[in-house]
Amino acid sequence: MKLSEQDLERISALTLEHYEQRAGEFFEGTRDHDVSQNIAALLQHLDGDGPYRILDFGCGPGRDLKTFSQLGHAAVGLDGAARFAQMARAYSGCEVWQQDFLRLDLPDERFDGIFANASLFHIPGQELPRVLAQLYATLKPGGVLFSSNPRGRNEEGWNRGRFGAYHDLAAWRALLAGAGYTELGHYYRPSGLPPEQQPWLASLWRKPGRDA
Repeated sequence: MKLSEQDLERISALTLEHYEQRAGEFFEGTRDHDVSQNIAALLQHLDGDGPYRILDFGCGPGRDLKTFSQLGHAAVGLDGAARFAQMARAYSGCEVWQQDFLRLDLPDERFDGIFANASLFHIPGQELPRVLAQLYATLKPGGVLFSSNPRGRNEEGWNRGRFGAYHDLAAWRALLAGAGYTELGHYYRPSGLPPEQQPWLASLWRKPGRDA
């Protein structure tokens, strides 16, 4: 069933409210998470020597934004939650844009890479093609999108106060290919565990260059 504009507004409002109310708790609970594998995966696929322009899409309180900045890259954060945006600016010292994922306003061909760690799964499936196209447009030709999402069987709905869409690899591939991206690779996390204990699907996608 197609979601109406009112449905989409409710999904955004309630999901953002969940994070607004738990921003401090979320920061304390996640700031020591090791996502170095994901950061390295994005950086190793970027062309040239850097420093790179990177958009941390769904930056939360700024943990990974700070890491990219400390590595010497020109990192910009984006998050829909006002408290997260404020916290990320203070914690990372980086520029942070407060934008609802469903109402993005992004510059054309600005970024070498997009780091979407645990963020794109909050977008309803019917809106994903449009959002993926907007991310595609803000990447430079040859730029790379990294995404990591909790995987599932292509179901979506409410989970503990947040909306989520849980794709399997085949469905995710179809969505990204439909938006024009070329797959670079994928893996499951946490590493070193049996498949049933790896709930996260990480994948990397390139926007073809002008001469492709």
